[in-house]
Amino acid sequence: ILKTLNSWFWWENIWMPINCTWADFVDRDGLVFPKPHQLYATIPYALVLLIIRFFSERYIARPLAKALGIKNVRRVKPQPNPVLESYFQECSRHPSQSEIKGLAKKCNCTVHLVEKWFRRRRNLEIPTVLQKFQEAFWRFSFYLTSSIVGFIFLYDKPWFYDIWQTWVGYPFQTLLPSQYWYYMAEIGFYWSLIFTLGIDIKRKASACACLELEPDFMAHVVHHLAAIGLMSGSWCGNYVRLGTLVIFVHDTADFWLEAAKMFNYARWEKTCNMLFIIFSIAFFITRMILFPFWILRATLYQPTYYSTTPVIAYFLFNGMLLILQGLHIYWGYLIFRILKRFVFLK
Repeated sequence: ILKTLNSWFWWENIWMPINCTWADFVDRDGLVFPKPHQLYATIPYALVLLIIRFFSERYIARPLAKALGIKNVRRVKPQPNPVLESYFQECSRHPSQSEIKGLAKKCNCTVHLVEKWFRRRRNLEIPTVLQKFQEAFWRFSFYLTSSIVGFIFLYDKPWFYDIWQTWVGYPFQTLLPSQYWYYMAEIGFYWSLIFTLGIDIKRKASACACLELEPDFMAHVVHHLAAIGLMSGSWCGNYVRLGTLVIFVHDTADFWLEAAKMFNYARWEKTCNMLFIIFSIAFFITRMILFPFWILRATLYQPTYYSTTPVIAYFLFNGMLLILQGLHIYWGYLIFRILKRFVFLK
């Protein structure tokens, strides 16, 4: 069954134009092609990024947070109690008064001690400001580095200025070393985010703590999975030129948001507000203008100019890109709400 599914998955008509086979993607005459098995390397790269994250958060983010006046609040741990811990994990974190009385009798202690235990146990689940700052610092560092490196890799490429160049010579476009490392680092980063979903802070879509907005945890899960699937698929189909442009367009706005969060945690209100406005401008330019009218135009319209029979991958990749655009609209709506309240409600 697995062998049959594997042959279906790698059927040429899914990935490449008519009259092309996987045999045509063998390196030759100076041409180097991306190979699907190279994607296995993104897992160890993700582990390397997690190690870098650990040291950067501990030895760079923490001293920086201290310099900005963010203190490391130490919370008091409740005394070990298997009965209360089991109830906290399996039943309720906010027991009613009658439930507290029953637990007090079961543990042979006072109601006040049970209430105190649950209060301290709940406090352990709340991330500290320092934890939030460290996570924002890591994301800021990666997105900023990726944006700078991406610009260095792309600024002298003709397809950075003329989107039609992404299809010239396709599918026989050679893979550049810069494109390899750009892809591996980006996919590895999103794998690392998937690995830490259970321990990372489930953030809100706002950079300002005073604003009550719905958590966008599930939107981030969908975004990470779609991003990994999209980048991995574009790698296998040698849509690398377009893929690097998609990566660059996404990362250039994100580090402004993470910077705004960092200064918000430090209570530098004016700096946070200024950075959030810059982020909003960058977001609407990259996600609401460049992505739909530049990237999607190149993926939806231009392939039909070169071929009258689009392959199945055309629909798969554009479907995932449209999912990302839907998320852009969702987040853009939330950002617009924040800006509206910021302007009219101060």
